[in-house]
Amino acid sequence: MDAEPDSSTLQWMSDGIWTASGDVVTAVAGFHYPTRMMVIRLEDDRLWVWSPVALDEALQREIDALGEVAHIVAPNSLHHLALADWQFAYPAAQLHGAPGMAAQLSDLKFDRELTDSADPAWAGEIDQVVVRGNRITTEVVFFHRASGTVIFTDLIQHLPDDWYSGWRRWVARWDRMTGPEPAVPGKFRLAFRDRKLARAAIDRILSWPVTTVLFAHGEPVRDNAHAFLKRAFAWLR
Repeated sequence: MDAEPDSSTLQWMSDGIWTASGDVVTAVAGFHYPTRMMVIRLEDDRLWVWSPVALDEALQREIDALGEVAHIVAPNSLHHLALADWQFAYPAAQLHGAPGMAAQLSDLKFDRELTDSADPAWAGEIDQVVVRGNRITTEVVFFHRASGTVIFTDLIQHLPDDWYSGWRRWVARWDRMTGPEPAVPGKFRLAFRDRKLARAAIDRILSWPVTTVLFAHGEPVRDNAHAFLKRAFAWLR
């Protein structure tokens, strides 16, 4: 993917939680996507940064005003463009990657691989589960207990109907990237080679008391979030 310059500023979401919109990134065949990162202040006042977007001076000043960046979290192998810049800016922070990322991105120094168990640094505050069995990427989904926010990356997407034009617009509709509500894109549905394994992960996600669904490409779902998740994954379950 190639990144196009854009602005990023932190937006307050809830107590101790901020988001920032980042660059629009271009992927295969010219499909471009909006991006979003999330920052959570842990109980020790240090920062947990999920899916970081491009780091510019303005964003770094805002981040530094919040506290110490202690954990940089790469939730799947598709979200890695900004990791090197963040690791350079915050060398003391630990880089946590989804399964397989360390081998794929040998130029980065990963400190820990994400598993189904929360790292001791955020255990009790943020739960997590690895959604395995997908040919495109292995994604780690998180749940922030205090806010009731479940955090997806690419497994749920929702772009405006006019985000693409021409043939890409029709492909996006077929792929469920656009539509009446957020959905699991068709390419990810087809890429699940082990649906039983994926169902186990989704069942665990559905056991969480979710009130908000946040994802990288689209606006969060805040109304009837748990019912929405059941609809989004009904095809799998």
